[in-house]
Amino acid sequence: MRLLPFSELPSFLQTEEVRPYYDILKAKKRSLFFKRVVDVVASLFLLIFLLFPMLVIALVIKLTSKGPVIYKQVRVTTYGKQFRIWKFRTMVVDADKQGELTQGEDNRITKVGKFLRKFRLDELPQVFHVLSGKMSIVGTRPEVPRYVDAYTPEMLATLLMPAGVTSLASIMFKDEAKLLENAADVDKEYINVILPQKMEYNLKYISRFGFRRDLYLIFKTVIEVLK
Repeated sequence: MRLLPFSELPSFLQTEEVRPYYDILKAKKRSLFFKRVVDVVASLFLLIFLLFPMLVIALVIKLTSKGPVIYKQVRVTTYGKQFRIWKFRTMVVDADKQGELTQGEDNRITKVGKFLRKFRLDELPQVFHVLSGKMSIVGTRPEVPRYVDAYTPEMLATLLMPAGVTSLASIMFKDEAKLLENAADVDKEYINVILPQKMEYNLKYISRFGFRRDLYLIFKTVIEVLK
């Protein structure tokens, strides 16, 4: 990926809180280059390898529940740019009208959706975003705009890099729905408790960013999914 000069960043990123993280990334241009190379090569390979399984998943979703195969939602990625993320639909149609976060055994999730979520198969369509550069294999999971609005000035530093399909925060909070199960106000609990903890991991990722660390997180994600 290409890191813009600091003076060319969106104004909300030209802050004292973001500058230290920017300087860390600026000093690791080689790692950023190899990160993009891996994203392109891996996404091309995955498209070939997973094309048939994705077609099967799409067919199963279509045959078992009403609604589109792909769920699209506006998320935020590099430099605050918005894009429509693609996932295999795992919930009933218009489920997000009752809230964007899931709690425990959410009855909005379809039977097929439970299986897809368990093994993170619903994320497979995001390989197209990785290939296009909107996302990276490793990076901060993209949030919806209203949760990004709750970021502190320091948290905004995560927008210096593309949103990721996986991250250490994703691994550590893989049971997020269970953590929110007993919350009286899900949004409030997420913004005030879960989000700050996740962002600590995401900011540490930038602080320790490196090509080999990305490979480690990819490997760790595969192990966690297989578990």
